[in-house]
Amino acid sequence: MAKDDDNSSPPPPSSLEFHPALTVTNIKNSIPLTLDYDKVQYSSWVELFENHVCAYEVLDHIDPKTPRPSNISETLWNRLDAIVKQWIYGTISKDLLETILGRKSTAQQTWDRIKDIFQDNKSTRAVYLKTQLNAILLDAYPNATAF
Repeated sequence: MAKDDDNSSPPPPSSLEFHPALTVTNIKNSIPLTLDYDKVQYSSWVELFENHVCAYEVLDHIDPKTPRPSNISETLWNRLDAIVKQWIYGTISKDLLETILGRKSTAQQTWDRIKDIFQDNKSTRAVYLKTQLNAILLDAYPNATAF
């Protein structure tokens, strides 16, 4: 008697569609900056990132004014969205990543969270700075002046 799994074949590839964004292996080659709370480089980071997504034909994942192409499948669209999120995650600091990371978020939602932190949402920045201040241990300083 043959086993049921003897006749099983490998699963089909997830998609045979090709897209230029699938060829990027190291985002740091295109975006050498690491965006973080402390350095005022948001504008430079945005310029590099938008240039990159435009060159790889995925600007529509972060810019709602850019129309979504009709010639790609939903499977490829979701894969590209995950890739754009990985690019964002790979170019921001760990602290910022922990702040903006959201389960099941789209690249657009992730992009907007970052934009809110650096442009529109001063209260989020204040909460972050307050958390950082609260994490400072007073006994790490010899006196109040050093603190």
